[in-house]
Amino acid sequence: MKEKTLSVLLRCVFSLLLVAIVGYALFYFTLPAFNLRSPGFYLYISVLAILGALPFAGLRINHQRNKVKKGNRNYYQSSYHVDFNKWTLFALIPLAILILGLIFSSTFFNARKYAGVIDVTEADFATDLPETTEITNIALMDTASATILGNRTLGSLSDVVSQYTLNDYYTQINYKGSPKKVTTLEYDGFFKWAINNHKGIPGMVMVDPVKSSAEYVEFEKPVFYTESGYFKEDLKRKLRFEYPTKIFQSISFEIDDNGQPFYIVSCAKPKVSLFGAMDINEVIIFNPENGESEIYSLENTPSWIDIVYTGDLACKKYDWHGELSGGFFNSIIGNVGCKHSTDDFGYIVIGDDVWYFTGVTSAVSNDKSNIGFLLTNARTGEYKFYSVIGAEEHSAMAAAEGEVQEKGYVASFPSLVNISGQATYIMVLKDDAGLVKLYALVNVENYSIVATGSTQADAMSAYKKLLKQNNIDIGADTSVDITVENVRIALVSGVSTVYITSTDGKVYKGYLEADESLILVRNGDKLNISYTESDKKDIYIISSWKFN
Repeated sequence: MKEKTLSVLLRCVFSLLLVAIVGYALFYFTLPAFNLRSPGFYLYISVLAILGALPFAGLRINHQRNKVKKGNRNYYQSSYHVDFNKWTLFALIPLAILILGLIFSSTFFNARKYAGVIDVTEADFATDLPETTEITNIALMDTASATILGNRTLGSLSDVVSQYTLNDYYTQINYKGSPKKVTTLEYDGFFKWAINNHKGIPGMVMVDPVKSSAEYVEFEKPVFYTESGYFKEDLKRKLRFEYPTKIFQSISFEIDDNGQPFYIVSCAKPKVSLFGAMDINEVIIFNPENGESEIYSLENTPSWIDIVYTGDLACKKYDWHGELSGGFFNSIIGNVGCKHSTDDFGYIVIGDDVWYFTGVTSAVSNDKSNIGFLLTNARTGEYKFYSVIGAEEHSAMAAAEGEVQEKGYVASFPSLVNISGQATYIMVLKDDAGLVKLYALVNVENYSIVATGSTQADAMSAYKKLLKQNNIDIGADTSVDITVENVRIALVSGVSTVYITSTDGKVYKGYLEADESLILVRNGDKLNISYTESDKKDIYIISSWKFN
């Protein structure tokens, strides 16, 4: 009896030690959220429960009284037999909850609840996207091109490149009214971290997607918490120990308007059943210099933050809405009224916010066309749908590539602009090295109208001429006779811009790349100028001109 009882006690102690040691190690390295709405939590508990039950597998101690006869007398002898096999089945309860939770949280049982996660407003294209009179400030660079520029910039810094590398993820932000892509330096492996962690990460790379340039920016104070850190300096580990119950959806690197670096951590919770329809509900702003952080509700998130929702999540939520509104079986068989986003997204900066742009196509359509397009606010999660029928993005990209097929350039995913009331795709064409060579404009409704140019202004001029040739009303240009008081040439967003001031104080601007003859204009010349309005008072865009 004593031996068997001791055996049980030893197995209990061993089980507890095993669960404690493995549990801490598993938590330390996998960092699950201690949250009953997180699938990872149940998987974590399942592993520990099974480990805790293993020492008792096959152990049986039950009490029995057996009659024993010795000589002429009868004796009763006790035996102990304990069976823990049945109890080990309880270790499978967390795993059963996980499996059943995933099943009953699926779209099969909750199609319309998934569809109702978001509200989509139908909006007017011309109202929400004002006419673009000049396109010298549109951010078109994709992550691949930004990575090339960033690596080149880092490579020119011999004292930095030997110890650090760049994070592969570039965050699109609106910095002081201008679109930028930013990423931070990272330690180049464990040994570089061991050597440099006492002085931290010194800076970041900022890419200008308009000028196709990049610069290294040194932080005022070094960053000590990062994705490439180890042990207590690992960013995700620091966050998990600080917020053990939060379900982290995404982490993006941003800077505020003062250049202060932060990590923006989007926290999620399921909106359907136990695990279904994970959506953002809170935002953590984490200071990687000192490890301090603050958590905000979505409604109180500071306006300088640009990325709360990722583009992938934004598209996924719309697909729930577009495909499941008619029920699960309709999304599989009938497809009545089903629509979904295209397989990629671009960025549009409107005001102080970054928006994701993607086309919307019918689930039953095979003609490579869109029934409209979608804008999603990356900070607030607001959705706007615009009913503009035309070519889907990849068809427009193919049309732009076909315009210069002899060069073998590849088009990036486009953005969207309003030119003379026409919904227009704008994109860059890159060579094999990933460098921007041309800009292209493609009409959404008629993707045979394609214009290219070495600059955005050049492409704009060629595109407007094509619209006129195709009898598309783009509005009549205003014509005026002026006397030139002053001529100035400035480099604006990487484009040589000519400013002609008339004697009445009005300014007319043109682009040397689009019209090199502007270099001939001198003070005192008399000109006839055809122009269009710009978004700035008393500054007009030159469509054409001639000497009087």
